Amino acid sequence: MADAPATREAPWPVALLSGKLKDYLDRLGTVWVEGEITQWGLSGGNVYGKLKDLEVDATLSFTMWSSVRARLSEQFKQGDHVVVLAKVNWWVKGGTLSMQVYDMRHVGLGDLLERLERLRTQLAAEGLFDASRKKRLPFLPRVVGLVTGRDSDAEQDVLRNARLRWPAVEFRIAYATVQGDRTAPEVVGAIRRLDADPEVDVIIVARGGGDFQNLLGFSDERVVRAAAAASTPIVSAIGHEADRPLLDEVADLRASTPTDAAKRVIPDVSEELGRVEQARARLGMRLASMLTHEIDRIGHLRTRPALADPNWIIDRRAEELTRWVARGTELVERCIERQSAKVAELRGHLRGLSPQSTLDRGYAIVQGDDGHVLRRAVDAPAAARLRITLAEGAIAATSDGAE
Repeated sequence: MADAPATREAPWPVALLSGKLKDYLDRLGTVWVEGEITQWGLSGGNVYGKLKDLEVDATLSFTMWSSVRARLSEQFKQGDHVVVLAKVNWWVKGGTLSMQVYDMRHVGLGDLLERLERLRTQLAAEGLFDASRKKRLPFLPRVVGLVTGRDSDAEQDVLRNARLRWPAVEFRIAYATVQGDRTAPEVVGAIRRLDADPEVDVIIVARGGGDFQNLLGFSDERVVRAAAAASTPIVSAIGHEADRPLLDEVADLRASTPTDAAKRVIPDVSEELGRVEQARARLGMRLASMLTHEIDRIGHLRTRPALADPNWIIDRRAEELTRWVARGTELVERCIERQSAKVAELRGHLRGLSPQSTLDRGYAIVQGDDGHVLRRAVDAPAAARLRITLAEGAIAATSDGAE
């Protein structure tokens, strides 16, 4: 009956289900598991702790007997990234699941570097590290967002140096865990909150350095993608020169330390006032130079003859006008003389050809009654009426016929 399928009418006892779970998990045997130690406590030489998944929110308790701990060649503490050889145990009476650890080792630094390098290559291929994506920082931000640990030295360094440079600067601080398994989700949440604030002009993510493993949270893919997706410029001030976290690569500006971040984000008010004074001095000198130059030009123009004595233009043009008038008169008179002579010559020719000149020499013109000029005697028969034109006047006559 105990192995029969469970139904509403014939349910399994709790002990049966718990025993079946134990039998199933016992068949699993020992397995190697990777994770981060989030709890490490000693009691009577035994270790009671918790191991958390590096990617998702999943945690398992583990127990390590003192005999196993004594065989380990390495020292372990909370926050270490490890692989463990463990057997899953199900406690039937308590209904709890735990792991019995038989071996534990640190994950090699080479393995971590290899993983980071693969992630770095992937993100670079996606273009998240391109210089063209990086945004310029504002000259004087209205409000500076700061993501850092609560009461940390990094927070004090940023605030102190920023206010020394510009006392009126305003900060919005979003606290987050900067070491351990909570780093990535809390930093991502802080970046998103500050990025959603319309008054925040720039965001500084600051941590006061640390060893390589302590900075792994700032190489987490979630943090890197959150920084890349932010519309507000991001300044990374993790302060680790030897092993730069991936956040440094995607940030719009990388600062070597939190102090350096404050100096690069906040301008120095005394330096800016000095630059303003220098600019004003240069503008004054330039303006004075321009005025002096224009005054000299006006002086040169005033000394020119055209402006020194304006009447010379009229006098000179009057002389030229007088010469041209005299020349015109001369040319007109000469032209009239030539045309007068030509007219006289034509008059002489006309007079030579005129019938009047012939009449003046004693000749006469005889016309018939019809007005035609008579050239033959037969044209004037007897009794024909004639008109005889003389040099002075004309007479009427009658023909007696041809002689």
